[in-house]
Amino acid sequence: MVPEDHNSFKVHEASYQGRYEEVKEKVLNNNRLLTTLDDSERQALHWAACGGHEELASFLIEHGAPVDKADDIVSILMDNWSDVNLQDKRGATALHRAASKGNIQSMALLLQSNQCSINVPDSEGNTPLHLACEEERLEAVRQLLERGAITDKVNREGKTPIQMTSCLSIRRLMRMNEM
Repeated sequence: MVPEDHNSFKVHEASYQGRYEEVKEKVLNNNRLLTTLDDSERQALHWAACGGHEELASFLIEHGAPVDKADDIVSILMDNWSDVNLQDKRGATALHRAASKGNIQSMALLLQSNQCSINVPDSEGNTPLHLACEEERLEAVRQLLERGAITDKVNREGKTPIQMTSCLSIRRLMRMNEM
């Protein structure tokens, strides 16, 4: 998606330069700017991360900027600051988002950092494993289990990750992991 107006170009440039108030005003007036791509197919979050603007990147994430894109946003965020467990307004971390979307590449980067809290719940009590199971992301479930994700943690509905899926392959994998 190439930006249709000059505001989207301005928000990308302002994000790179760390002009927090300007970006905040534009995004609050038009939240579509969070997902708008510039000519190089990058979002404002990418440019905020490239510029090393942690507070601005946090604002963008909290207001819905996706962190599970297939580009290098995760790498940039990890290189510029150490808080890979930053939570959005729903309590989800980058690992929650990547697991629910089955973004194996982003998950691998996050998990390799050894700083990632693999069992942290979001505001609904769901861990990344709950979400990977619910969305039937077999490879995401496999990665989380290999890294020691807790399989019996219950969410606010009282469900464990295995209770969130109807996928037989995931259920089999989870049972094998418990042995």
